[in-house]
Amino acid sequence: MHADSLREVTAVEFLRAMTRTSYDVLVLALVGGGVQAILHGLKRVWEGEPDRPVVVTGYVGVVYEKLADGLLLRHGADLVLANSRQDAERFRAVYEGVGADASAVTEVALPFLGGAAYPGEHDPYTVVFAAQPSVPDSRRDRTYLLNRLIQHARLNPEREVLLKLRSKPGEHTTHIEELPYQKLAQKHELPANFRLVYGNMGEVLDRTDLMVTVSSTAALESLHRRVPTVVLTDLGVREALGNHHFVGSGCLASWDQLDAGHRPAPDEDWVSRQGVVAGGGSYASAWDAVGERIAKLLARPGGLPPLTPYYSPATAPGYLPGILARHHLGTDGSPLPGAPTGDKDPGPVRQMVRRAARGAYRHGVQRVAPVIRRMGEL
Repeated sequence: MHADSLREVTAVEFLRAMTRTSYDVLVLALVGGGVQAILHGLKRVWEGEPDRPVVVTGYVGVVYEKLADGLLLRHGADLVLANSRQDAERFRAVYEGVGADASAVTEVALPFLGGAAYPGEHDPYTVVFAAQPSVPDSRRDRTYLLNRLIQHARLNPEREVLLKLRSKPGEHTTHIEELPYQKLAQKHELPANFRLVYGNMGEVLDRTDLMVTVSSTAALESLHRRVPTVVLTDLGVREALGNHHFVGSGCLASWDQLDAGHRPAPDEDWVSRQGVVAGGGSYASAWDAVGERIAKLLARPGGLPPLTPYYSPATAPGYLPGILARHHLGTDGSPLPGAPTGDKDPGPVRQMVRRAARGAYRHGVQRVAPVIRRMGEL
């Protein structure tokens, strides 16, 4: 699916656009604070208007940190999508635990899964290590993992060993990678059966016989396709690494075990609770409930009720104002005095300045800041 048009706007500009255009469904694909700000802004601009869009939000991937914080910032949308049965239960427990309405929670499945089921061993047998940009974050740990991967290639010359990288050097990404594996690999003499690969994870999984990672969502992609999958325990099973999410999966193992020939066997009950569904056609129908709920809401007699986020000046007077102020909104959802482009569309000069500032910010975050941090460690 491709958008008819794309335009970057501020929260205030977006809210102004919502007063003059009619939609059936509005999807808020933002971080939690952004969702909360837009919900309060929409509550104001749609006040007294029952004929409003259905507002949907949720998460793209696995939720393994800041569960309560992220969820409560998303409360108030008509639908809060949970990507698995486990997430749906946890989401409802959080909302009900603070006395908030949990009826918006709607179970779906992880949205990025697909591809053909694992057909059996390839020739050559292929091991893939899925790198992550920020896990682990230290040079020592990343060098350790790279050394173990190279060692596995040398111990198994008949295998093809691939280091799957997230992005090419200089490529802009959502997550900053301060110590790219490709740079660390330049200091090694790599065996002939060891290669660095980029590109779509699905295409790499088409030829994978063993997926290895610390905690990447690539593990869930491979489990969905029934590819043997290992989540490494070498650096511990820790919340900071995210591999604690896989406790009970049957996939936890170390490089020593893999070098000795270990083949993981996933726990079927665990897999079925994670929004990972292989075979039976159930994955294709995982979003049917969303369509049904949206249709029911749009057909609701008298229209939709006002948006009512859990956070308000009464429930979070020391937290909510700061969240809204970051988006130039007051506690009633109205633009703060001096909010940029609050009453008119940005002109050509402002658009050029915004693009230049965005480029400078990205350069500073992805290039300058990592260098400064590394210099501070000297």
